[in-house]
Order: sequence, then structure tokens, then C-alpha cells
Amino acid sequence: MEGRRKIPKLLIAVLLIAFFAFQICASASDAIYYESFEEPFDGRWIVSQKDEYQGVWKHSKSEGHDDYGLLVSEKARKYAIVKELDHVVNLKDGTVVLQFEVRLQDGLECGGAYLKYLRPQEAGWIAKEFDNDSPYSIMFGPDKCGSTNKVHFILKHKNPNSGEYVEHHLKYPPSVPSDKLSHVYTAILRPDNEISILIDGEEKKKANFLSAEDFEPPLVPAKTIPDPNDKKPEDWDERDKIPDPDAVKPDDWDEDAPMEIEDEEAVKPEGWLDDEPEEIDDPDASKPEDWDDEEDGEWEPPKIDNPKCEAAPGCGEWKRPTKRNPAYKGKWHAPRIDNPNYKGIWKPQEIPNPDYFELEKPDFEPIAAIGIEIWTMQDGILFDNILIAGDEKVAESYRLTTWKPKFEAEKEKQKAEEAAAGQSEGLSGFKKKVFDLLYKIVDIPLLEAYKPKIIDLIEKGEQQPDITIGVIVSVVLIILTVFFRLLFGGKKAAVNTETNRVPPAEPSDNQGTSVENEDEDEKEEDAAAAPPRRRILIMFQASHALMVTLLITFGLCMHRVCFVKTVSSKTAKISCN
Repeated sequence: MEGRRKIPKLLIAVLLIAFFAFQICASASDAIYYESFEEPFDGRWIVSQKDEYQGVWKHSKSEGHDDYGLLVSEKARKYAIVKELDHVVNLKDGTVVLQFEVRLQDGLECGGAYLKYLRPQEAGWIAKEFDNDSPYSIMFGPDKCGSTNKVHFILKHKNPNSGEYVEHHLKYPPSVPSDKLSHVYTAILRPDNEISILIDGEEKKKANFLSAEDFEPPLVPAKTIPDPNDKKPEDWDERDKIPDPDAVKPDDWDEDAPMEIEDEEAVKPEGWLDDEPEEIDDPDASKPEDWDDEEDGEWEPPKIDNPKCEAAPGCGEWKRPTKRNPAYKGKWHAPRIDNPNYKGIWKPQEIPNPDYFELEKPDFEPIAAIGIEIWTMQDGILFDNILIAGDEKVAESYRLTTWKPKFEAEKEKQKAEEAAAGQSEGLSGFKKKVFDLLYKIVDIPLLEAYKPKIIDLIEKGEQQPDITIGVIVSVVLIILTVFFRLLFGGKKAAVNTETNRVPPAEPSDNQGTSVENEDEDEKEEDAAAAPPRRRILIMFQASHALMVTLLITFGLCMHRVCFVKTVSSKTAKISCN
């Protein structure tokens, strides 16, 4: 009986083991490709033999770890290396996850740290000649230099009508982390045409491949385009205002009157020394012994301020000060009135776009190789744990097992180094959160035009922590500028697409103007106003960014004032580091 009872238990145990083994194998099968660089890359990765790529790749440990990676070992070099995959990866079926780690051990001022996912070699390239022109399907990863600071995602997509491959750039991509820690970058391509960009497992950007709002240029071209052969008629008048031809300069308008005149009511101050010069020869100066009058000319003592003038209201000839002339009007110009011949801002007629096509899903090109082709001014860039997977959970498990422990250890080491350097852990940690928030604010789409300027300010603040508040104030001013332009920015009336005409403006009551006012009247914005709903959304984003930045500023100020260090059991000291 006992023997019979043991058989079912044994079977259950075997079945459970088999089930878990199947689950592990199933998960492993979702790792389409994985490179840990634990083994030397020689023989597996091919270094480009092109002359321009002089940078030396090394199989090296990450600083402070026993974990190996692929290292950029020299500054100011071009690098190119490629790994051909055993099987071509199809991006059209199901979810595909692209993931890799990068550690900028010496920072990154100017250079790239991105990967290129290459098309099959039938597209016209060979591994030993891998270069910038080798055709890729996707380019993904950090890039930073000058005004550029972004995590690229570029899709090369074929136009079925023209046959041309076009680079489509993700709009408003996230910024590159500014520290020297290990970071993991993830791009998730989903079958519903959505893409998510993650940094360290946190979603930083979500977009749709078919949305014109998310990619530049859009994957789906516009249905119509401006007619390149349409020309503006010679009699087309775009001036909405013109000088009033019936206006006459007033008789009392004196164009020759000076802007300033002498103040006849001014009186010379009492004690003014008319006969004393403002400067006198220095009585203590003497001609140098080696001075030669014939070669050096006649020696003259240097001048000093007249000491008698210090106690007096002034020295030398007194002159009446000037004041603004109340009769000054400047050059007269006729007042501007509505132009009766105004037709609006001319635009060419729209015609059907010959390159237009409809698209339900992106026509992804398959991936046959992974390449790194970069130019960088920094060394110490370490690539590691390159993964292609068919499941988001698989990518997450790799992040937790390969990246997370290293990142946590590096963060602890960084805190210890800051403490050893005498920095306040509370204050430095607070400032780190401030800068992290600022980097999130700068990714708001409405600040795209100002992004390089803001990032430059943030980086200066990180290098010089004492100017943190000044940096935040500068960001606040930029956001205020955007906000007020949205509120009060001028706009031109829309042109009728059929007639190319703009409705005339209301008549003006202006009677005359000086040259200064006329110049101001001529300064108008050319861009059309955004649609009302989008305008409200942008204003909301601006308000939100402004409020967050102001709260950060207030919090930082309070932190600087109220951060207390205990000096002894009876005394305390306020720290404003």
C-alpha cells in the first residue's frame, strides 16, 4: 500500500518539474538574441576594416564590477563593429523588444552610444566594410553633442510608391541621463503600431508609428502637397495695412526739433571750481633714468585725479545739462489703414501628393545584424547585455538580473563618494531629484524649441551646484516666455484654400505715427495660430511645467534655509551649502 501511495506523488513531482522546465524553455525562446560579452568578442563580432574607423574596441570590465562589456577605449575616434545574427528577425509579427545597456564611465560631452539594427546584406553591405552608409532598419540609443541631447529612435521605412527609404525620427525623444552610471535602454514595438521607449525600466515616451504627431516626417505622407509650379500673381497684395494716402502732416509737426535741449532752469552748483582741471600731473612721478628724449620723445608725467575736485561738486567749465525736448515728435509718417487691395498671405494651391499611400501597419524591414557605428570625443563608453526579445516580461527579467544589481551598487558607491567629499547627503540627494525633474520638464513638447538652451543651463547647474536656484529661475523665465506667447501671441487670418484670400481686418482709427511706432506696427508673427483644443492643451502643459518648476524653486530655497546640521547635543548650525 505504501508503495502504491508513493507512485502518484512521484508522478506529480515529475510533472511539476517538467512544467517548470517547459516554462523556462519557453521564456528562453523569447530571447531571440542575447549578448552578455562575458566571452571575448573576437571572432564573433567583426570590426570594420574601413580606414576612417581607427577606434580600438576592447573586451573590458565595467568599473567596480566583474561584469564584462564592449569598451570604447580611445577619445576622438570613429568606431564601427557588427554582429551578424544566426537568424533574421522579423519585426512584423507580434511584439519585439530591443534592449541594451550603456555606461558612460567618463561622461558624454559629444558622441553617440546607439545601436543600428541592420537589414540583410542583400540590401548592399558586407560586414568587414560596415560604415555609416550600411542600410539599417532601426537606429536606437543615446546621442549627445552641442544642442543634441536625445535617445534616438529612427525607423527607415520604404515608400511603396517611390521605392525610396526615408528616415523617420521619433519626435520629442527623452534626454540622455547625465551621470556615469549604468543605464538600460528599451524600445518596445507592439503589433498595435505603438512604441514605448524605456530608460531603466521606466517609460519615458509612448508613440504611434502612424501618427503624424509622433514621427518626423510622418510614415504616411500628406494626401496633398503645395503645387511646386504654382506662382504668386504679380498683382497679389499681401500688405494688410498701408499708409493713408489722404493723410496730411499737421502744420505744428516739427521734424527738425532735436530730441534733447539744454535745461534752462539748471543752476551751477555752489562751490564749483571753474579754474581747476579734473586731472593734474602726478607730482610724485619722475622721469625714468633710461628715458631717451631723442628716441622716446619728450617725457610727460602721468595724470592723476585732481584732489581738489574730490571735495567740490565739480571742476572745469560748467555746462547746463540736457533734458528731453517736449516739442520733439520725430519724422512724421502717415497713419496706417486697412489695405483695400489686401488678398492675404499667398499660398500655392494644393495638389494630390504622388508619394501618398495608405498604411495599416509599418512595413518593417527585417533585422539581420546589430552594429555600433559611432563617432565620439569621449572614451569609457561600455556596451553590455544586448537583447532582442519577443516578450516584454523577458526584457524585464533581464533588466532585473543583469542591470539592476550593478546600478544599485553604483548608486551606493556614488553616495559614499559624495559623503567622503564632504557633501551633505540630504542636500546633494535633493538637488539630484531637482535635476531629474528638470530633465523631465524639458521633454515637454512645447519646450522643444528651447530644449538645447535649457539642457545647457541644467548641465551648468550640475557642474556648479551653487547656481542651482539661478538655473531654475532661468527655466522659469523660458517657460513664462512660452506661456505669454501662447496667451498674447498675434496671429494672421487663415487663407481660404479655394480663393487664397483672407477676410479684411477691421478699420483702424490711427491718425498719425512717428517712426518708432510704425516699426512696432510692422512686427507681426507669421505663424498661424494653433487649433483651439490643441492651444488649450499646450497652455495646460505650460502651466503645469511652470507650477512644477516654481514648486521646485520654493522647495530648494526652503531646503537651503532649513537644512540643519547637528553640531553638538546643545547647538545646531544652519547649513546653506
